[in-house]
Amino acid sequence: MRLATAGAWYQTQRLADGVTWIYEPRIKPFYRCNIWHLRGRDRDLLVDSGSGLFSLRQEIELLTERPVLAVATHTHFDHIGGHYEFAERAVHPAEAELLAQPDRNRTLAEDYATSDMFEALPPDGWDAESYTITPAPATRLLEEGAIIDLGDRHFEVLHLPGHSPGSIALWEAASGILFSGDTIYDGPLVDDCHGSDLTAYRRSLKRLLDLPVRVVHGGHFPSFDGERLQTLVRDWLEREERLT
Repeated sequence: MRLATAGAWYQTQRLADGVTWIYEPRIKPFYRCNIWHLRGRDRDLLVDSGSGLFSLRQEIELLTERPVLAVATHTHFDHIGGHYEFAERAVHPAEAELLAQPDRNRTLAEDYATSDMFEALPPDGWDAESYTITPAPATRLLEEGAIIDLGDRHFEVLHLPGHSPGSIALWEAASGILFSGDTIYDGPLVDDCHGSDLTAYRRSLKRLLDLPVRVVHGGHFPSFDGERLQTLVRDWLEREERLT
């Protein structure tokens, strides 16, 4: 496989509602975590932090301008690699120990962090066995119903176990925005990995059907609207029903 040329590892795209999408274009979409930045009046919000292969703060200037709370929607390797770079880090209690002491098995790096995940390898090459996630102990634990207050914007924490025990989403009722992590995205959902629970996953997805969602910013693949959310959830539930 070819090596990526030297230069910026990340790309950014400004979306509506003050949201900036940060991503790693040399990683294939299935493995490529969407990193979301949202500017608030008093502080900024970062939802997930990617693979950690290169420094977010060195490449993305807007992450150095103001205080940032880095939230982990869950602790798989592709979502927490850059968390150590931020002074304020938050995660659900069920996965706090893994954020503080990540291991290759439970973060799924053992199974998924291989050369197969790249469109082009990092400029300095790639060695799967030496890839590790830097520990980033949480400074805040996010239980169900907790509020993330940015000053002028407020996000409610929804605990949505199933993909992993501590999977969460962030819901802004005022705007209809849902940051959904890997609970739902517009692509093949992973429901059989280490820590997955199909019974819990069904309950979590059914919860989303009752939310008046306008736009979903998921953990992978492009964002989508509330109508598409309904379709994705119902399709998954119907498929699982046929299999059981």
